[in-house]
Amino acid sequence: MEADAEEQSSESGGPDWAELTHECLTNIFSRLTIQDRWRGTMLVCKSWLRAFKDPSLHTIFNLDPQFDPPPELPTWWAPDFERKIDSMLSSVVRWSHGSLTEIRVRHCSDRSLALVAESCPNLEVLSIRSCPHVTDDSISRIALRCPKLRELDVSYCYEISHVSLALVGKNCPNLKVLKRNLMNWLDPSQHIGIVPNEYLNACPQDGESEAVAIANSMPHLESLEIRFSKLSAKGLSLICERCSNLEFLDLSGCANLTSRDIVNATPNLAHLKEIKKPNFYIPRSVFHTERYGHWRLYDERFQTDVFRI
Repeated sequence: MEADAEEQSSESGGPDWAELTHECLTNIFSRLTIQDRWRGTMLVCKSWLRAFKDPSLHTIFNLDPQFDPPPELPTWWAPDFERKIDSMLSSVVRWSHGSLTEIRVRHCSDRSLALVAESCPNLEVLSIRSCPHVTDDSISRIALRCPKLRELDVSYCYEISHVSLALVGKNCPNLKVLKRNLMNWLDPSQHIGIVPNEYLNACPQDGESEAVAIANSMPHLESLEIRFSKLSAKGLSLICERCSNLEFLDLSGCANLTSRDIVNATPNLAHLKEIKKPNFYIPRSVFHTERYGHWRLYDERFQTDVFRI
């Protein structure tokens, strides 16, 4: 392929792109999208491949643009896709030579994250949404070996528990952003046929334990997302009491919280700029009227506009 590049350049009388200096190539590659780098530049010739692997090009690994916008695809939840993501992430970790500071991927597993923990002491941002095979094991390793972490997104990762969250808070004093969102368990129709049913049914139930872990170990948080968490008013009050620097709080879908609970919990948040309340519609089928005996009592329990039937 390198010979082809040389032959084409000589026939056209143009420059020999294979002979560009390493510094020039890395400068050019730094301006390309991650898709163009992986699907084009690295395949041209050996000198381009060497430049592609330069550590300066791998301080940030962000695959989020490849997953947005929705809809999500069922193939993303397949084992083959997970192996591909693991392979890409592992390669970037090796090429970075410890310079990787930001990772934003989805559908990876403990296999690649173990390597991240071992090789990326300067990691500051870790976003690993929708990873069914990421567990407390790898997150605990991240907590112990990546003390510079300032942002963590473990949304829709159901094998991660309050245990590793507490370790992250204890060992990463710079943590300012935590995203621990769950899927919409009240109306999972948007996920059916895409996310495996057994995974939907494995939605974490320990919202209170996670709230305690956050409150006790992450006092410097400035942004917290816990959409569809099953925490109670007590858990929210504890978070607001001990994470007093919060500027942004997302409680969308937290069905166990009422307007009154939120009002009572948040007065101490002097820096709070934005709060998202549980603004969604709950159909009657989700709850049984017998639970309260009368719809009037139901309306008194859920004192937000969105809980009107």
